[in-house]
Amino acid sequence: QVQLVESGGGLVQAGGSLRLACAASGRTFSNYVMAWFRQAPGKEREFVVSISRNAAGTSYVDSVKGRFTISRDNARNLVYLQMNSLKPEDTAVYYCAAKRPLSTSGYEYWGQGTQVTVSS
Repeated sequence: QVQLVESGGGLVQAGGSLRLACAASGRTFSNYVMAWFRQAPGKEREFVVSISRNAAGTSYVDSVKGRFTISRDNARNLVYLQMNSLKPEDTAVYYCAAKRPLSTSGYEYWGQGTQVTVSS
């Protein structure tokens, strides 16, 4: 089992920045691909960004490219999401997720989410 706890959400004006953090505990953190998803009110949960086990590879949804940056600290079992130039459409609950690299069932572990609200 992997336990994930997000933090860092809040209310920010458009154009502002926030940094989310996800603390992992349980199994060896460096064994897992990590990702951030988000779910806006009335919408389905969507993939935002992922990072490989050794941080060599990342993948971003087009809508956040150039504005969001994912990183991880395997020594501290943390993954971060730096969000710059925030827009009202970034408003959502943001979830941290983990999966084994060869998993065929998608992301296996999820945090409880942290609310990000961007005002116009």
